This record gives sequence, structure tokens and C-alpha cells, in this order.
Amino acid sequence: MPTKPTPADATLILTLYELRREAELRKARNWWLVEFWPDTVEDVLTVAQAMGTQENNWFRQVPGYWELAAALVRHGAVNATLFLEPACSGEMFFIFAKLHPFLQAVREKLQNPRLLANVEQVITKSKAGRERLHALEQRLAARRQQMKAAAARK
Repeated sequence: MPTKPTPADATLILTLYELRREAELRKARNWWLVEFWPDTVEDVLTVAQAMGTQENNWFRQVPGYWELAAALVRHGAVNATLFLEPACSGEMFFIFAKLHPFLQAVREKLQNPRLLANVEQVITKSKAGRERLHALEQRLAARRQQMKAAAARK
């Protein structure tokens, strides 16, 4: 049975939120949310292997942040029930859902089997997390189709 979040848990969640407000992380998050829409494994690898570019830095920074946060959850330092509230981890689900269709192939190509492993474990541990991921993946797939259709009309 999940434990009830404590005031200390709330403080940790607010600290994680505060870290997300750092200027460069804000730029990286914006890139992930607005500009980076991979449609293939190659789209992901192009950025992941472009060492020294701003996009590569951002590609690593945002998942790195969420991996750190998910590791804290996995090891009991942050209350999982509170962390999985959409207001606390919605962006983590969004980032993971963007990469999930390509994740296994990207892990293999980059020889990094632990890429987003903490995030994946936190998301998929519960039925609610798996359902939330599935719903988000469906919305992202629809968004990709809308973007393709808009590009074809231009």
C-alpha cells in the first residue's frame, strides 16, 4: 500500500520543480516540448550523436533531469504517489512517450541499455502509469499525423 505523502515529500517535489526553472533547462525543455518531434529512430540518433551541438546538449539534459528524479522515486527518497501526480511528472511522461516508440532501437544503437531506465520503471510499475503512457502515446501519434498533414499542405 502506498504511503501517504508527508510535508517533507512536498518539499522535495517543490525542490525538483525549482530545479526545472533553471534558465538553460527551461530552454532545453522548450526544445523537447515544441521543436523536437522525432518520427523515426534516425531522427533520434541524429540528435543523440551530434555531440557538441546545442540540440545534443538539450537532448541529454532533459532526460538526465527526469532520470535523476525517477531514481529518487525508485529508491524511496521521493514519494511515488505524489511524484506520479500529473502536475509533478506530466512532462516526464511526455518526454518518455516521445521516445518510447524508438527507445529499444536507440538503446541498441547507442549501446546504452539503461537509457531512461529509471523513468521507464517508474512509469510502467503501476497500471495507472502504463495507462497514462498509452493514452499519451496515442495523443502524440495523432499530433505527429497533424504535423505531417500541415507540412504536406505547405
